[in-house]
Amino acid sequence: MALAGAAPLAAQTVAAQTASAPVKLGIDLFSIRSSGWTPFQYLDYCAAQKARVVHFSEIRFIGNLQPDNLAKVRAYAEQKGIEVEIGMKSVCPTSKMFEAKEGTAEEQLTRMIASAQLVGSKIVRCVLGSAEDRRPGPIDRHIESMVKVLRNMRSRAMDAGVRIAIENHAGDMQGWELRNLIEAAGKDFVGACLDSGNPCWTLEDPHATLEALHPYVLTSHVRDSAVWRTPQGAAVSWVRMGDGNVDIDSYCRKYAELCPGRALSMECIVMGPRMFTYRDPKFWEAYRDVPAWNFERFAEIAEKGKPFEIPRVDRAQAAQRERDDLEASLAHVKGVLGL
Repeated sequence: MALAGAAPLAAQTVAAQTASAPVKLGIDLFSIRSSGWTPFQYLDYCAAQKARVVHFSEIRFIGNLQPDNLAKVRAYAEQKGIEVEIGMKSVCPTSKMFEAKEGTAEEQLTRMIASAQLVGSKIVRCVLGSAEDRRPGPIDRHIESMVKVLRNMRSRAMDAGVRIAIENHAGDMQGWELRNLIEAAGKDFVGACLDSGNPCWTLEDPHATLEALHPYVLTSHVRDSAVWRTPQGAAVSWVRMGDGNVDIDSYCRKYAELCPGRALSMECIVMGPRMFTYRDPKFWEAYRDVPAWNFERFAEIAEKGKPFEIPRVDRAQAAQRERDDLEASLAHVKGVLGL
């Protein structure tokens, strides 16, 4: 008979395993975005994959922010021995991605911080925007806009014990730019959601991003990338873990060493290629602040790469394909880190 007040056996087992692991293996539910499941079905699936963290990166994955729903999700996750993280999209009012119809950035963050408390998430993940915010630029004006919002939220976040995890997202910022944002906003309550796939969309070596951001990492997304030269510049495809050429295995090992105990959450997205026509002088209008040494590291990766073809699937097959890609990638990471 279990003792009164004792943690569920599953949770005790997970806690013991996590304590000895270099990182907490997690799943970002965007990896299986086409499944259309309830939050409880997502948690069941992630538990079957032995995930320690489930990253509800968008509100749609958790269903809604009603207190009763969040309480049920929290209880179910605790029963499974899973740590929950929640997230949202842009909190930068000047970003093209910002959804003003949902309220001011401060109002949206206030709701998410309260929701994080209810569901037991130590963070709220959010983003500035995307590569579209580098055009016409400069990206600095959006960084300044976001810093202002975050400073306005400092006392609320600190009182709640919730930290804001900003992702380097969809080509918006290089690692050093996000580092500057975090330091300007306040590293006592703002940190990074470090994504390994998005650096290549900013012409940056993912290892350079890790070097810049590891002291600020609160959580992460990880996926592999294939990068190769084209006549116009370079192409980037996101691929299963182990299929790319950015040395993702070394990246994962360095992450485990530099960010011990943090979540390493698979955000498996297999898609591409995305073209970067940097031989066209007009291309650089959005990237004039990119350091030459940083671009050179990216260019070296492209020089060594080969075109990677991704099989097409129709919509009816998308959900199964996403799960297949995720499970293959999880198996690869477990092998690399001995999890």
